[in-house]
Amino acid sequence: MEVSCFELALEGERACKAGDFPAGAAFFEDAVKVGTEDLKTLSAIYSQLGNAYFYLKDYAKALEYHKHDLTLARTIGDRIGEGKASGNLGNTLKILGRFDEALVCCQRHLDISQEQGDKVGEARALYNIGNVYHAKGKEALWAVPPEDPGQPPQEIREALQKASEFYERNLSLVKELADRAAQGRAYGNLGNAQYLLGNFSKAIVFHKQRLNIAKEFGDKAAERRAYSNLANSHIFLGSFDVAAEYY
Repeated sequence: MEVSCFELALEGERACKAGDFPAGAAFFEDAVKVGTEDLKTLSAIYSQLGNAYFYLKDYAKALEYHKHDLTLARTIGDRIGEGKASGNLGNTLKILGRFDEALVCCQRHLDISQEQGDKVGEARALYNIGNVYHAKGKEALWAVPPEDPGQPPQEIREALQKASEFYERNLSLVKELADRAAQGRAYGNLGNAQYLLGNFSKAIVFHKQRLNIAKEFGDKAAERRAYSNLANSHIFLGSFDVAAEYY
């Protein structure tokens, strides 16, 4: 039984790594049915099941399994696991638009990561909190478009400023960790947040950094987004020739 559960979980992991999330979820579901007395293994399976369903956009199931993972991690006293499960819950709640709950979960991930000296977890939690504030600001902005571009209402500005603060903290930490890919993501999101705040010159500085790192990695999708974001910012500064060149 132990071997069978473990082998099914490994097959699920292989399938998810290959991008076949329906097969991965099926293997993990089978592993849960077979069962195991190793609660740490079961916690890992719940975590990966939650992630598989997240990628399949079945957020209700993702939420269910991440909650199982969190409960189990707490039961066995796995603080790092509790932090990761909280972070995964936060990301799922963010997608569902439950921003206040998402912030509580992501903050728990941050607190546990700092308590355990887990710098990678801390960086991820800071980034995720930034994402929650960013999503909250964007959703509110789409619901009530401002009369003047770059002049969102105060409540929206506060959310976007919070997003920028957490992205800045994330950026500082991933620089310390020498994680260039994470730096690229932070620069891109900082640029997007500053753009929504109407700080177009600042947005350009960040998107140029994003562009440089995308080129380093040969990441064409990120490079394309950076060019588009740079063009959008230049339009609001009246630099139409420069914008056209970026487009």
